[in-house]
Amino acid sequence: MSLKKIFKNYYLETILILIIFFLDRISKLFVIHLDKLNFNSEIYSSKFLNIHLIWNEGIAFGLFSFNENYLYNGLTFLIFLVIIFIIFMIRKSDHLRKYALLLVLGGALGNFFDRIIYKAVPDFIDFHVGNFHWFIFNVSDIFITIGIILMIIIEIINKPEATNNEKI
Repeated sequence: MSLKKIFKNYYLETILILIIFFLDRISKLFVIHLDKLNFNSEIYSSKFLNIHLIWNEGIAFGLFSFNENYLYNGLTFLIFLVIIFIIFMIRKSDHLRKYALLLVLGGALGNFFDRIIYKAVPDFIDFHVGNFHWFIFNVSDIFITIGIILMIIIEIINKPEATNNEKI
């Protein structure tokens, strides 16, 4: 692989991460601004979608929310270690798996930034059917979820190849 191709791929990967990060930042800043203008009321409401700002101090979907600073800081440090691990996985991966991990990394960096700046992650997208509400999430969570779904699909597709190779 030529040095020129390596740098081209590096720039494309960096641009993808930055696009995800800034889409997330812009959406969160916009919703935070609207929330201040509306005095903490619902920003948008429809039959299936509400936009309402909540501050998530836990991890995915509000799990592991802590009132204690040392537990919050410990969780934030653990998330930092996971981000470092994802970066190493990206360096070892290729093709579609690499881009799935880049989606996860871009989203993780967006949420990590909020944990450092706000001590919580602003979530605001609330899908619901009637009175059943899914967890409230944000743009970073969308990219993390898409990346994980892609990785699961990749593993399912590659599984038969590994099984066929073992039989030989």
